[in-house]
Amino acid sequence: MESEHRMIHRVTATDAALALVQQLRQRHGAIFFYQAGGCCEGSSPMCYAEGDMTLMPDDVQLGEVGGVPFHVSRSQCEYLLGSQLTLDVAPGSLGTFSLEDADGHHFVSRTRLWTDEEWHQLEAQEAATKAR
Repeated sequence: MESEHRMIHRVTATDAALALVQQLRQRHGAIFFYQAGGCCEGSSPMCYAEGDMTLMPDDVQLGEVGGVPFHVSRSQCEYLLGSQLTLDVAPGSLGTFSLEDADGHHFVSRTRLWTDEEWHQLEAQEAATKAR
């Protein structure tokens, strides 16, 4: 079955988000995302140039988008375990320190719950990765 061989990613991105990530990489060099905890969909992913924010030892890399690491706090990671996060872009500045804010955009994240099949695939995939 084809779906058995498909890689499951905890973080994905829309084409618009990937295009903006590429623009930011070209302009700022090495960048990364950090999403702090918040209520439900209330936390926004923030994009920083390397060195603009220090990650804490408890922070976890949830995945990557467009070759850029996507980090969350350990508590946020535990909250997101049962879902996939999709990075997208929306118009308007939020007045934050996130790199895209200066251009009048902001990143948003949307979550969806894993299907039972995806959950089992993800567990098997992560077990195989740990065994290597």
